[in-house]
Amino acid sequence: MATKLLLMFAICRLIVTVGLTLDPTELLRLNLEGQLSVEPSDVESASLDFGGMRRAEPWAVLHPASTEDVARLVKAAYESSHGFTVSARGHGHSINGQAMTTNGVVIQMSGGSGERRLGLGQPIAPMVHEKFMYVDVWGGELWIDVLRFTLEYGLAPKSWTDYLYLSVGGTLSNAGISGQAFNHGPQISNVYELDVVTGKGELMTCSEEYNSELFHAVLGGLGQFGIITRARIALEPAPQMVRWIRVLYSNFSTFTHDQEYLISLHGQPDSQKFDYVEGFVIVDEGLINNWRSSFFSPRNPVKISSLNANGNGGVLYCLEITKNYVESDADTIDQELDALLKKLNFIPNSVFTTDLPYVDFLDRVHKAELKLRSKGLWDVPHPWLNMFVPKSRIEDFDKGVFKGILGNKNKTSGPILIYPMNKNKWDERTSVVTPNEDVFYLVALLRSALENGDETQTLEYMSNQNRRILRFCDDEGINVKQYLPHYTTQQEWMDHYEDRWVQFNQRKLEFDPKHILATGQRIFKPSYNPSSASW
Repeated sequence: MATKLLLMFAICRLIVTVGLTLDPTELLRLNLEGQLSVEPSDVESASLDFGGMRRAEPWAVLHPASTEDVARLVKAAYESSHGFTVSARGHGHSINGQAMTTNGVVIQMSGGSGERRLGLGQPIAPMVHEKFMYVDVWGGELWIDVLRFTLEYGLAPKSWTDYLYLSVGGTLSNAGISGQAFNHGPQISNVYELDVVTGKGELMTCSEEYNSELFHAVLGGLGQFGIITRARIALEPAPQMVRWIRVLYSNFSTFTHDQEYLISLHGQPDSQKFDYVEGFVIVDEGLINNWRSSFFSPRNPVKISSLNANGNGGVLYCLEITKNYVESDADTIDQELDALLKKLNFIPNSVFTTDLPYVDFLDRVHKAELKLRSKGLWDVPHPWLNMFVPKSRIEDFDKGVFKGILGNKNKTSGPILIYPMNKNKWDERTSVVTPNEDVFYLVALLRSALENGDETQTLEYMSNQNRRILRFCDDEGINVKQYLPHYTTQQEWMDHYEDRWVQFNQRKLEFDPKHILATGQRIFKPSYNPSSASW
């Protein structure tokens, strides 16, 4: 009774504060075990995201206690005579409001009391199945917590993102990529099974074998077809240590040739390949000593001027590679590395190496986050731009963007990642769109906007620069595909999906026919009242 009274009080506050047109009994009948909150702090948190460039106005925030809570709320939205939208939010790390909603309820999947349950009353704690090498986790679980839990069994997921304080459901709704993707594929290629609440409020278990259309739709589906409440993630034996190496290049063709050679080794024995291949562009000295890691000692920073990069317009390229090992193999790791490095053509004497525990390598960005937070430089706008660029046009992209539009004007506002991936590691049945070439590159401009008096570091300048980059690609016929895509019109989304739009639209009609899920993506307007959409 006390819970119902509190819920009625919350609904009344909704009516008073935001003019909710919903019949209060529609929510009262849900018998939610979690908390439906209209507290200003909860609503404010759900109104913003990491990008810091957009604000929404949700009615309320649900902190679910179980999968059933998620299903009940979505079903209420689907059956409501008035209609409202629902968006699932993990760690709030989206850039352009993708996990936010106006005129609806945000389901806060991450954080909270930790008392949530998976379907059928199973406990929320991750469940490792050692014999079959997988772990079942709540969709709002952060990857850092999945890692900590599986390491207790000597196991770890195969594929990662560079930053681990992201939710499982959030990264699986996009793809989930890092330097392991050339070998294991993205995170969506390492999932065995999902529990999903569709836009009809139906809880469905899906996999390759059953409800496969939903399974493939949700993976990389940008939250359009359902909310992931449980994921079964593939595991492998966890290494203990990582040899982390950076080598430098002044010639872009040589740099990409070596990257492409390294990812071509994905089918070789572990001793004959690296475990992680990434890279980044250095247009400013500070970027090689950047916030992504404390790789180089602050007392001995790397100087671009000492590496004779002036002949390349001051631009350098850094190949970042790792070799995993256990301490008992420490004697052989040097021999394996020497054999691999001899086949690369980096600048002589530009090899920088460090050894660290596996967990510390995977969690490297978080340490830098803490430093930025201490300086008030984390909660600033992040006009990030992530693109998949076809291998056949990557040199044109280098000339027009790295050496052209960006030049030497980035000034340490954030790293510019570039690394290739093998398309055969991606399942074409999922909802993700990639270039139609065997190899394509991720190019990620992970910049932060600062109000420090420098025009080139303002949000307006960087946003305009992003538009210039996309316009350059369009004008030059470079068919890039945005990763973590953001568009403002449905026509742009149709252009993004090209001939796969028909399938994407059909899946939407089947699994979320009223278009109530993830409206922050701006792909479909709610069908119950299109004029109510704020965008």
